[in-house]
Amino acid sequence: MKLVRSSKPRVQNLKKINLAPIMKLERYFLLLLAALAGPTYAEPRDLILVAGQSNAVGFDAYATEFIPETGDKDILFWWRVGDPPPDEFDVESGGRWTHLQPQPRGTPMDPKSADSQKKTRQYGNFKKPEGGFGPEVGLARTLRAKEGKSPAIVKVAFSGTGLTTDWNPEDTGASGACYHALVNETRKAIAAAQSQGTSLRLRAVVWIQGESDATPATAPHYETNLRHMLTRLRSDLEAPKLIAIVGVNTRFGNGNNPHMPQIIAAQQALATKDKLCFYLDTAGAETLPPSHTHFTAQGTLEIGKRAADLLLLSTTLK
Repeated sequence: MKLVRSSKPRVQNLKKINLAPIMKLERYFLLLLAALAGPTYAEPRDLILVAGQSNAVGFDAYATEFIPETGDKDILFWWRVGDPPPDEFDVESGGRWTHLQPQPRGTPMDPKSADSQKKTRQYGNFKKPEGGFGPEVGLARTLRAKEGKSPAIVKVAFSGTGLTTDWNPEDTGASGACYHALVNETRKAIAAAQSQGTSLRLRAVVWIQGESDATPATAPHYETNLRHMLTRLRSDLEAPKLIAIVGVNTRFGNGNNPHMPQIIAAQQALATKDKLCFYLDTAGAETLPPSHTHFTAQGTLEIGKRAADLLLLSTTLK
């Protein structure tokens, strides 16, 4: 018998393939490759340090006079401020990055308490209960406005401190406590940023200090001591090209301190000898009468702005 083939096409019984497990496996391998490659960083942010004594803290720049700006949220901010020595009475950002803002006063030791009487140096973080702010505000806002990018700020400042009594890099005890706090806070801040995928590039330190060194014993050695501290800071932070903007309240003592001109001259002299150091003239920035010991909020904003302008000009001034 002759077999006749059907004219109808043969239909194959194909099962549907479930692709979900394959896609899930593919995503797993992509995530694994990303983890092995490590985090990817955007363009590094410039890191500016703000350090010194009470005019770096902003003792008389009151939080009630701080007017927030939209761009403040984009400026990374890490701080530790107080009075000597660094201790539990300091105000900190909690060991984490936040954004530009006033700092609370916290709970500084009551100068009338029995404990305070045992400590000869306790000045309070800020004058007012609501806290305050320092030159970091005018500094960061000006840099952001003129460069079109937001910097990161690490502020470590302690009221009433001197180079030999608090910022001596060679002393691991009380006389070097503020210096080592600056180095340690900076290292922690850089590490924390990196863990969050942000790379920081140390660009400059703004140093507002010198009033406490305007004494017969320390004023003659101020230039040498400041140069040594900056040299060690560059070495300890592995930032040999760190720019230093140095300034002091030129009106400190209200004209009655004969050693203030020597401090000013020392900062100016260092700026002529160190190609990475620049003198910040604070003359004319508003200070609080009658003593004129501290800058007002307006004066604090002004010296921050001047520091930023000087930093921007630093590449052409030498």
